[in-house]
Amino acid sequence: MSAVMENRGIPATWELVPLKELGQWSGGGTPSKAKPEYWEKGKIPWVSPKDMKTERITDSEDHITKTAIEESTAKLISAGSVLIVTRSGILSHTLPVAVTTVPVTVNQDLKALTPREGILPEYVAWALRSFARDILNTCSKQGTTVNSIETAALNRFEIPVAPLDQQKRIVAEIEKQFSRLDEAVANLKRVKANLKRYKAAVLKAAVEGRLVETEAELAHKKTPSPLAGEGGGEGASYETGAQLLQRILETRRSQWKGKGKYKEPAAPDTTDLPELPEGWVWASIQQLANVQLGKMLDKQKYRSGKELPYLRNINVRWGTIDTRGLLMMFFKETELDRYGLNAGDVLVCEGGEPGRAAIWEGRIPGVMYQKALHRVRFFAGYKQKLLVFHLEYLAKSGRLERWFTGSTIKHFTGESFAQLPIPLLPLDEQQRIITEAERRLSIMLGFEAQVDANILRTERLRQAILRKAFSGLLALQEPALAPELVVQRMG
Repeated sequence: MSAVMENRGIPATWELVPLKELGQWSGGGTPSKAKPEYWEKGKIPWVSPKDMKTERITDSEDHITKTAIEESTAKLISAGSVLIVTRSGILSHTLPVAVTTVPVTVNQDLKALTPREGILPEYVAWALRSFARDILNTCSKQGTTVNSIETAALNRFEIPVAPLDQQKRIVAEIEKQFSRLDEAVANLKRVKANLKRYKAAVLKAAVEGRLVETEAELAHKKTPSPLAGEGGGEGASYETGAQLLQRILETRRSQWKGKGKYKEPAAPDTTDLPELPEGWVWASIQQLANVQLGKMLDKQKYRSGKELPYLRNINVRWGTIDTRGLLMMFFKETELDRYGLNAGDVLVCEGGEPGRAAIWEGRIPGVMYQKALHRVRFFAGYKQKLLVFHLEYLAKSGRLERWFTGSTIKHFTGESFAQLPIPLLPLDEQQRIITEAERRLSIMLGFEAQVDANILRTERLRQAILRKAFSGLLALQEPALAPELVVQRMG
């Protein structure tokens, strides 16, 4: 046994063989798009990297004609060949490999290996997947704009080749164990889907007043008489949403420092809105908060003032703000208050995924925000987390889109967002809803983290299975012949 094979732990009956010697290699090409006779009514699969998302190729998105093969660089590749992507951005992290079960052609971004006798294509494909990281590290071209693999280096790359019967056993064992892992992953993904549905149900119950007992229900329990607080009106034993709205509007009016005559914010249009629980009322964002878009990015024009970090819509996730990779922009002294953030401000995406929202907790001082975000600063009386719940519920259920503008690229304009109706409910009830929703969602996140960890574990198991397979530890080896049998065969 050679030192190399011994170091790799390869059985003595195996060989290390350069990929070039495993069979006939061929490339591909793209027939001219200017010639319709190459493409129209074509029935021969023409495989490109976008088709290489499966272990076996049975068809492709594009097809070409026999004329295209006869008159272009495209070549017909027989069934049972191994296809490998050698030029694509995906090569920065993944090496796509597949076995074709039908005759195909490929474009110039792929190479094809038609194995010689005694080499099983599925065995080669699994070996390439097993050594994918080594191939990407040692065979990638340097200094190219698009990730690509150097053909000469790929040809020199060696894989361990077992005897044919052993190849078959190895492939069968890999596919049996991977099939079990696929089934486990499918089950885990079903659990994730159920957890997503559970979260949607929690948010729906929260914004519809069904997650905890309402203040009206609690008041009726304490005072069952219909004369005490019936209907949540003026005689109610708690501050209703309508009363809270009036208190907020009074605060808003008293704190106003603008020019000219104060203008009352418009009440929301409640046409087609669902009926709210007793003690709740619809209010518009502009009735409850000050809303301000961030600063327009113009690095050429604004080069004076303080250079400060700022948030973009990419930083705002549902319920969290990712402060990694913050960019810098100049802000004048007069802009610091206008575009500054206070702990408790809600940031809502204007574009990208309109409506996505999170609360700024103020952990990093001096952070500003860009025009792609709305800053929502509520008056006392409304708890910010409810807006995040409400927006996520509306967005995930498709009910938020009616407030967007634009056909291809959606935007949540300042005017439209300011008019958005949201439920206003008694203050104590707001906190009880938030507490219960966060309790349930925290449990859900714990389950989700376990599911993600198990999915990651299945990927590690796949790699472990492949390592064992190509070091001779996965399937039984050919039994060594006893000395007397060797003598008999020689005789």
